[in-house]
Parts: sequence; structure tokens; C-alpha cells
Amino acid sequence: MNAEAVNPASPGPVPPAATGAVTPAPRRKARPRIDLRRLGRAALLGSATRSRGLPDAIGHVVEAHRAHHPDADLDPLRRAYVLAESSHRGQMRKSGEPYITHPLAVTLILAELGAETTTLTASLLHDTVEDTEVTLDQVGEQFGAEVRYLVDGVTKLEKVDYGAAAEPETFRKMLLATGNDVRVMSIKLADRLHNMRTLGVMRREKQERIAKVTRDVLIPLAERLGVQALKSELEDLVFAVMHPEEYAHTRELVQRNAARADDPLAAVADEVRGVLREADIQAEVLIRPRHFVSVHRVSRKRGTLRGADFGRLLVLVQEDADCYAVLGELHTCMTPVVSEFKDFIAVPKFNLYQSLHTAVARAEDGQVVEVLIRTHQMHKVAEAGVVALGNPYAPGSEEQSAGDGERADPTRPGWLSRLLDWQRGAPDPDTFWSTLREDLAQDREITVFRPDGGALGLPEGATCVDAAYAQYGEDAHATIGARVNGRLATMSTVLRDGDTVQLLMGQDPVSEPSRDWLEHAHTPAARIAIQRRLAAHPEPVPEAEEPARGPAAPEAHAHPDAPRRAVGAAPVRPASADVLVDPPGATVRLAGCCTPVPPDEITGFAVRGGVVTVHRAQCAVVARMKDAGRAEVGVRWGESTGCRVTLLAESFGRPHLLADLTEAMALEGAEIVSATVEPPDRQRVRHSYTVVLPDAARLPALMRAMRDVAGVYDVSRAQPQPTGA
Repeated sequence: MNAEAVNPASPGPVPPAATGAVTPAPRRKARPRIDLRRLGRAALLGSATRSRGLPDAIGHVVEAHRAHHPDADLDPLRRAYVLAESSHRGQMRKSGEPYITHPLAVTLILAELGAETTTLTASLLHDTVEDTEVTLDQVGEQFGAEVRYLVDGVTKLEKVDYGAAAEPETFRKMLLATGNDVRVMSIKLADRLHNMRTLGVMRREKQERIAKVTRDVLIPLAERLGVQALKSELEDLVFAVMHPEEYAHTRELVQRNAARADDPLAAVADEVRGVLREADIQAEVLIRPRHFVSVHRVSRKRGTLRGADFGRLLVLVQEDADCYAVLGELHTCMTPVVSEFKDFIAVPKFNLYQSLHTAVARAEDGQVVEVLIRTHQMHKVAEAGVVALGNPYAPGSEEQSAGDGERADPTRPGWLSRLLDWQRGAPDPDTFWSTLREDLAQDREITVFRPDGGALGLPEGATCVDAAYAQYGEDAHATIGARVNGRLATMSTVLRDGDTVQLLMGQDPVSEPSRDWLEHAHTPAARIAIQRRLAAHPEPVPEAEEPARGPAAPEAHAHPDAPRRAVGAAPVRPASADVLVDPPGATVRLAGCCTPVPPDEITGFAVRGGVVTVHRAQCAVVARMKDAGRAEVGVRWGESTGCRVTLLAESFGRPHLLADLTEAMALEGAEIVSATVEPPDRQRVRHSYTVVLPDAARLPALMRAMRDVAGVYDVSRAQPQPTGA
């Protein structure tokens, strides 16, 4: 947006292939994807069939719009163009073109995607409030509240520069605007596409900065909104700027393949048409060339490319049932590659995408040809995403319940609802920005099912912790365990696509999440909810230890929930306390706050009486004492390898659990010095075992063996009772 974009014909540091629209080499007759590669200048040339009462300049927009909405009222477009043209009159782009070419080009992109009239009207006006004397009130008076809202939303996004410090707040505003009406984002993405087409004479560093933001945020957002046609071209344009040499090489590969006499894709397409004719299935079989980034990815994955790697076949039918009929015929009459089959019709992707994916092998040379099967409506949504779904606020449209509390409104898919929820809880813009980029980088989703038949969409790598917060929000703090596919599982269990997850909830309304959950939370919603809860209820940092006065006594160790525990926890220290200190001769005391044992990394601090307390290097007390200016004392473990340590186990109650647990510990060579078992609390049992090991290196194996006992879902090193708890 603004007037920084330039004419692709102008000289500049961008390679020639990147200065304008990325136009692939000529290909054989095909219908790849929606063609968005016409510049706004074309719109100024007018339409061959001028519409009555409409300016020639918007002829191309009108034709594209009528192809999707033949009965649309074109008067708002006419009035919006007249206002935009008169307001921008005299303004020029850096290329020397009239500025009106930019909103025309953006509107043409959206019209070709199938956007409805309100979106196109706002698109024509999207720069007027920012760059001319037109006010929002005037827009509202002439075009209504919806257009006013859309223009305002896009304008707000442009008032903050894309500097490094500005990015977090810019995109936070963008998401807030998108959450209320996704058409704001549609206009923004089309705006960025046209500006990426015309980077021309910008400085190299500025081109790279714009391309980087486009790659990191806008392209993933386009993916999540399902606007594949727009996303594909943006990827190619970013590829040309960020990796010009690889782009040129890929372009050469595409051109070389296009010049080949034989085409395995065309041969298989003819064979598929014959199979479907014999089965009396009405279908359109098309060759769908890959865009440059896709070709590049395939070449990196497979090495030398073969003819079938440069595209896929697209089969379009009328009804959902026809998709499965086509699949059956192909798998019956041709050689299927079963491992390539995916059903995104029964389980649509998070961005509304639906299609059947399969692959067949050519008998002649074994080349594998990928095949996409979908209805014409599915294809429209696959290409244009939420843009193709019209205006959900039009009379007669209704929000539908998704069955699990999420909106089914197509302008606010489930992932966007979740994203907006967690962004409101982000403590600061930097956290929001880093979390947003991390979330957008997770481009694969899995679906897990609840016992009641409901489904949860989660990013690949999500755990039971993530499932809990996706299902229950902040009520997930009370989760005490999970069953995955009917078996007890720890909260750290990584879920797989298709798993059934039953979350076991406690009844305590003031339950606190475990701090360990932060290590296992993969989604922003889970991490931010846990961090917010823990920040609101911080654990007091224990005071630094002082040497005991009077007769020496063993250190008492207590669990954080000590008021509910039985008495009898044993001293926590290595059996021989074999720690060497510099300078030698000082009395050494092992800190109870972090229970250091070999081979933990340790450090020491001198306290009164010449005593040196030894802490684990990661202990919270270490950071506090450093901040207070306390000097560290060099300490290290001696030759003794034995240790004495207290372990806490959390489990579900079941018969013979204690016998199984103590047997597992004995098999690992642990001598149990003392044990404490709490009464069951919310179906959960806590155990405390103080053990002596002949070799501290065996501690990890002991903890693993305890976790492997059926019913045990967590084992950890003991922590002390906070002062005043």
C-alpha cells in the first residue's frame, strides 16, 4: 500500500524474474489455478464489453465479479471507483503510473477470487482515508457501515510502520481486525500481493525486509485462510527476492520440462479420462502445474526431477459421492500408491480445504502421478478460501455451532478463534510476536477425538497438555491425567492424528497447573494460560540457608503440599556429601531447595560460620543470590558416586500399585530409606520415596522405571516447602 511500490519495468536490484509477476514458462494446455497475474494497469485499459453506466477502467473488475456473482448490484462499485479516482487524482506511484492503478489491481485480484461486492467496494476505497481528504464518516455515509468498517480496519494496519519494533503491534491489530471481519485480512493480502509484484526499484535491503515479513506472517495467514491461489504467487515472489539463484535454477527446470515432447502427465490424464468415461462418471480432468516453490521443494526432496514431478492431476466432479466413485475406479483400474492416500473430505483441513489425495504409478516407467479429486465447489474454496464463501453477515446467513463451542462462521475458522483468544492473554507485544510466528510456522494439524465423538484440531506435536487447554480453556488447570486410546498416559504424551483422548478432571476449583506442563505445552493457548496462572500465584523463593545453630540436625525435606502430607520425609543429601570446595577446608552443606546430586552441575555460596551451601546451577536461589551480589564459590563433586535423593511420584490409585512401584525401584538398585504416601486426593495419589543409589548416574534410569509402572504419570525430584506455605 502507500506509494512505495514501483513499476516492474523500472530498473532495480531485484533479478528480472522477481521484478514483476512471476510468470512460469509456457505449458501445454491446462487449467492450473486461478490466474492472479494481471497488473492493475490492465484494468485501466477497459473491457471489451463495456457495461452500461460503468467506467471503462473497471471493466476487467466487473467481468471477473460477474463470473462469480452474475446478479450482483454493480452500482456500489461504480460509485466507489468514481470516489477513489477523483480522490487519488494527481497522485502517482514511483513508477510514474497514476495511483488509482493500485486499488484497481487489488480489487481485480479479489474479484478473480470471487469476493462479494462489499469487499470489492472497500478494496477500491482502501487507501482513500489514509492518502486523501476523504474521511471515514464520508465513506460510511455513502457506502454503509460494513464498507466503513473494512476501510477503517485496513487503514489502521497501515498507520504503523513495518519496522522491527513495530511489527508485533501491527500484526496484533491486524488479527484483532481480522477476528471481527476476515475481509479486512483479504484486502490486506491482496494489497501485499500487488506490492510484491511491483517491488522494482526499492533498495535491496527493503525488498528483503518486506519479503521476510511476507514469508513469516502473511503467507502463513493466507494458508490458514485457505487462499491458496494468492499464497502460491506470494511464495514465488518471496522466493525470487530471498533466493534469486535458486529461483533462477528452478525457473530453468520448469522451462526445460515445458519444452519436452513427451508429457507423462498428459498421458495419465488421457488414461484417467478413459477410465471415468467407461464408468459413466461425469468429470473434468485437468493438469495442474506446480508453482516454482513447489517444484523447488520437490527437487530438494527427490533430487533429479522427472516429468510427473512438475504437476498433478485435478479431477473435478459435481457431488461428494462422485469423489469416492472416482477414487474407486482409479484404484481398481490403475496401480495406486496406497501410502499417498489422504481423505480431506471426511476430515477437512483447518483452513476449510477439502479434497481426496491419491497417486497412481505409470506402467511404462513407474513414474508416480499425484491426483487430487474434489467437487467444483471444493475447488473454489481450495483456491480462494474464505474469500469464496461470500458475506456471512448478509441477510439469511446464520452462524452454525461447531459442536464443541467454536464458531463455525467461515469468516472465523477454529484456528483463528483460538489465536485471538490466546493473543488477548499475551503479556506483552514481544511475547505475542514470537508466539505468533511460532504458531504460524506450525503448518500441519492433527485431529484427535473425545470419547463423546467431538473433535479437537491441534498442531502436529501437541500433547495432552495442549488438548486439555484446547478443550477446557483455563479450566484445564484442574486436569489430573489423561487416557489416550483407552490407556493411562502422562500429560506430556505426544498425540497422533486420530487418537482418542479422555481428559481426567479434578474437582478442586483452585487447582494449579504443574510448572512441568510448560515444557510439554506446544500451543500458545496452553503456554500463555499456564504462564498467566503461575504468574498470578507465584511460588515464594526460599531464603538462602544459614548454618544450623546448636547441635547438628538432618535437613527436613518437605513437599510443596506439605500441610496435607504425612510426617516422615527423610534428609535429602548424597550419602557421603562428597563435595570438594575451593579453597579447601570449608564446611559444605547441600542445599535443600534443589537437592543436588552427582552429576548435577553445581555452584556454591559462602554463608555465616564459614559454611558453603551447594546448589544446582539452575536453582532459582542461585539467580537471586547473584542478583544480590553474592560471590560464587567454586565447588565440584568428589570421587564418590553414591547419592541419596527424594523422589516424588504421582499416580492414579489402583490395587497393588505400591508393590509394583517398590519392585521396579529395587530392580534398579535403589535402597528405599523412607516412604510417605498421601491419602488419595481427587483420584490422585502422591508418594515420596527417599532412596540411596550406589551410583548417581543410575538416577535417570530409576525415574524412567518408576514412570513405566502402570498408573504412574509423573516422577520428579523433590522440592522444598516454600517459606510460609
